[in-house]
Amino acid sequence: MLMTQPESVSSSSSRTIRRSIRSFVLRAGRLTASQKTALETLWPVYGIERGTSPLDFDSLFGNSAPVTLEIGYGMGGSLAEMAQAEPHKNFVGIEVHPPGIGNLLKLIQQEKLSNLRLLDDDAVHILKHRIVDSSLERVHLYFPDPWHKKKHHKRRIVQADFVERVADKLTQNGIFHLATDWQDYAEQMVEVVQACPRFQNLSGSSQTPYVDRPKHRPVTKFEKRGIKLGHGVWDLIYKKVTP
Repeated sequence: MLMTQPESVSSSSSRTIRRSIRSFVLRAGRLTASQKTALETLWPVYGIERGTSPLDFDSLFGNSAPVTLEIGYGMGGSLAEMAQAEPHKNFVGIEVHPPGIGNLLKLIQQEKLSNLRLLDDDAVHILKHRIVDSSLERVHLYFPDPWHKKKHHKRRIVQADFVERVADKLTQNGIFHLATDWQDYAEQMVEVVQACPRFQNLSGSSQTPYVDRPKHRPVTKFEKRGIKLGHGVWDLIYKKVTP
């Protein structure tokens, strides 16, 4: 997934050095010919170049429709489906793996999706430098890398600082939707997000913080395989309730 967590390390000279603990690993996936062509020809149309300047969504899309940000869209099928289902809303996807980017670019062209743009940078950098506060209606984080070994849990994207950053970027009453197929990660998500007073859980139940998969979240091929194998899936939906 697309997240970096800062960690402070003291050097022998008593200076504080900032280094990054990434929650994703760059995999050298093989590009198909069509994905490579899409990257070469469609990225200039639908891609947002790397930088540090804040994004102006109204200028980017040519309208002032609400914006949903998805962090780590994989091969992009579900994000394309959501953008197609809500043409009156705008979507921005973040992914760093070229095959997934190329595949989603193909889908954008095939479905003629004018309401979807892509970024290929680190999500923490994007949230910190490029997303204006209170500019997002929704943030989606679906099936982030679980880093299942305990010694790697510090690499998980859902940490207190990340949750606060998401809250900064959401509009009042904006939605933060998370999903995972790892129960212990789901439990960590609950612990971390509910510790932030800026979010309210929308399960509507005192018995469980989880919700059934909402219709707007498509089932991915990966998720379908897991369900057939008996794997669970946990969805969490939170609303920003305080500035």
